[in-house]
Amino acid sequence: MKKILLIEDNLDVRENTAEILELANYKVSTAPDGKEGVEMARKEKPDLIICDIMMPGLDGYGVLHMLSKDTDMSAVPFIFLTAKAERSDMRKGMDLGADDYITKPFDKTELLNAIESRLKRADALKKDYQPDFDGLSHFISDVAGDAALKKFLDGKKVNHYKKKEKIYQEHHYPNGIYYVKNGKVKITKTHTYGKELITDLLKDGDFFGYVSLLEEKPYIESAETLEESEVIFIPKEEFCNLVYSNHAVTKNFIRFLTKGVIDKQERLLELAYSSVRKRTAEALVLLQDKYKTTDTSPFTMAIAREDLANIVGTATESLIRTLSDFKEEKLIEIKEGKIKIMNDEKLRTLKA
Repeated sequence: MKKILLIEDNLDVRENTAEILELANYKVSTAPDGKEGVEMARKEKPDLIICDIMMPGLDGYGVLHMLSKDTDMSAVPFIFLTAKAERSDMRKGMDLGADDYITKPFDKTELLNAIESRLKRADALKKDYQPDFDGLSHFISDVAGDAALKKFLDGKKVNHYKKKEKIYQEHHYPNGIYYVKNGKVKITKTHTYGKELITDLLKDGDFFGYVSLLEEKPYIESAETLEESEVIFIPKEEFCNLVYSNHAVTKNFIRFLTKGVIDKQERLLELAYSSVRKRTAEALVLLQDKYKTTDTSPFTMAIAREDLANIVGTATESLIRTLSDFKEEKLIEIKEGKIKIMNDEKLRTLKA
């Protein structure tokens, strides 16, 4: 049963509203003023707060301001309930972080619909969405509604890139984020002396280019296709309208998009301190885990030796010698430039 905290100084309104909520199967706590309401909120951790604005002592704006500074309460849906309906008052409440604004006298259905919508949205923010296009679609639908999802997805142009074609370049300014509809993309970082390191590999369903956009800084990496690919571009304005529409959405959307950052950092640490042999095994396992389909046959991939060396972080000649060793040990097969993994278990032991 969801818990709702009702903060209202008018006894009749407080009792009548509490009765409506209890009949709708919510567990209701009430507070007669802002100060007591803040104390109850911190103690009881409600799922949603309904608060009057005009109250003696600490008013509704003060309640919202205090709770928004509390890390345990900042994401709790907050609905203002007030007789004041001037647009300036509504805007002030929304700027402070209120989720909704209902004026008195209100319709019972209007109140319950607003509560249900905000609770649904709050539950959605707690879900663990997959970092792919379907995951993003479900996220937008849950937190912003089907109409927002349709608007976000409709009319997006699919850009076709040839093999080894740049999507964006280091030091350029971002204008949006990208989504791999089909194909393979590498993210690279270039050293001062021109040496390239592949820092990430992307496949169907991956988003990229969003970190620099969120930081409002030039790209620190480049993106280039490994094969012919289809990439969807999502303009900055549409992305920011979604991300910054609500502080809870902002927090969770960034978390959703940056799921792979920790894994990426750990991989880079391994590349920095492991032997070429171990790093090559790591790279081959990474390619298999990233691009292998549900097919039960051994994983096979055509990849330029230069690209593979840039994943490993070594010279092409050193990589080729290591691949020859792996071939002699029957860990892999090489035919017509394609690498086939023959002993996945041994490779994973080498990289561990």
